[in-house]
Amino acid sequence: MPLTIRPADEVRYDAVSLGEVMLRLDPGEGRIRTARQFRAWEGGGEYNVARGLRRAFGLRTAIVTALADNEVGRLVEDLILTGGVDTSFLRWLPYDGIGREVRNGLNFTERGFGVRGAVGVSDRGHTAASQLAPADVDWDHLFGELGARWLHTGGIYAALSETAAETVVAAVTAAKRHGTVVSYDLNYRPSLWRSTGGTARAQEVNREIARHVDVMIGNEEDFTAALGFEVEGVDEHLSALEVDSFAAMIDRVAAEFPHFQVIATTLRTVRSATVNDWGAIAWSPDEGLVRATHRPGLEILDRVGGGDSFASGLVYGLLGGQPLATAVEYGAAHGALAMTTPGDTTMASEAEVLKLAGGGSARVDR
Repeated sequence: MPLTIRPADEVRYDAVSLGEVMLRLDPGEGRIRTARQFRAWEGGGEYNVARGLRRAFGLRTAIVTALADNEVGRLVEDLILTGGVDTSFLRWLPYDGIGREVRNGLNFTERGFGVRGAVGVSDRGHTAASQLAPADVDWDHLFGELGARWLHTGGIYAALSETAAETVVAAVTAAKRHGTVVSYDLNYRPSLWRSTGGTARAQEVNREIARHVDVMIGNEEDFTAALGFEVEGVDEHLSALEVDSFAAMIDRVAAEFPHFQVIATTLRTVRSATVNDWGAIAWSPDEGLVRATHRPGLEILDRVGGGDSFASGLVYGLLGGQPLATAVEYGAAHGALAMTTPGDTTMASEAEVLKLAGGGSARVDR
């Protein structure tokens, strides 16, 4: 059956994200190791989706997160507010003056170029968001009294701590109880799970959360490492020629999780740090497998956040009642555009996304 989405005029929010928001420090065209100045941005796998839905598509979004109450936290808050995302569910934790008990996450990211790949160095131990507990949020007030059409969260946040995973379960359970659609991006990061049980623990946590998910998003590594489904005949990254192998895996995923209404993945083959083949596929019980326009040789300025912008474009299409084939085109186009600009978060407009999704070119607009 198709997704059942609450009417917009009955709720406060179109979409809410649950996750950590870090301060991204970007050396621009240089290297972290030799930088003398950094540009500050905000970013986070789950937050980026809410921000994209707000800034690119004009929807009403909010973030559920926590920050340490110091000047760095207030800077992150200011960046979130600039992005237009509602901070009513941002929880402030007292700062001890050192960061021994609670901190704000930092993410140093260099873009890469040609044969030099992008590099990310995160500093996020003992962060405020990782300490967020299920009882810290009035979920029934958020999803019941106020109301939200969509909840997005993901495996990056769930990996931060035991309490973070418990908070995700509480959020998705409450969302489902109040008729809110739930999307989840597996976003497997080996470094986040290494000290807490590796892939075995990742699969335990993600399979529990998956029981409450309507729209599951991930690439081939995500489905293999985070859910335990092997993709046969696929090398490091999916290419357009390997879609059939992934489609066979989708059949196995759908059989084990029959409540999934959409399964979606990006297709990325890395030719170099600045040239990728890029596309996406998605599946639903009603429409089967659909494929977005494949873009070989896509030029990349900053690849970080491309998958999150794919997710926000996909969600935008589904919230608007578009067929899955259209929604996945929106997602692929938005991801492609987001990777042409620096920073985690999108700088694209709805008009640009719709133009590219409809086959528009890169000719100058005058």
